[in-house]
Amino acid sequence: QTVLQGIILLPLRVICIVFILLLAWLSASIATCCQPGRGFLPLKGWRRRMIQTTLSSLTRMAYFVMGFQVKVKGKVASLPEAPIFVAAPHSSFFDAIICALTGMPSIVSRAENLSTPVFGTILGALQPVAVSRQDPDSRKNTVAEITRRALSRGQWPQVI
Repeated sequence: QTVLQGIILLPLRVICIVFILLLAWLSASIATCCQPGRGFLPLKGWRRRMIQTTLSSLTRMAYFVMGFQVKVKGKVASLPEAPIFVAAPHSSFFDAIICALTGMPSIVSRAENLSTPVFGTILGALQPVAVSRQDPDSRKNTVAEITRRALSRGQWPQVI
């Protein structure tokens, strides 16, 4: 009986996850379409709210379809309380759960990830701090950008 359930559930889960991923891509594309100052200015207004609500909900939904149920104990630190949010170790796909639960903050990511089809568009909507592995000054530039965003007095979202 469990094998039969797996044979039926696996394709359904995959179809649901692909559908959710395409909705996330569409939402990210709409929110960043014709964005002034792409990457240099923070998203504001409806664009930021759309990213926060839609992508957060879709990410939670995708993890639920995969069989994960996450409960938050305590209160997530707000932007004024913690402009920089540290999550460690950040080495797996579970990092997206943290992003969804904290309102889709900006993240630090490899610059190459932005050119990945579908995922790159979604990642770009989070306005990441892009780290280039080829640039020898990348570490210094990354620290400067994180500091600039943290000191922006709420103009930029939290950085994780």
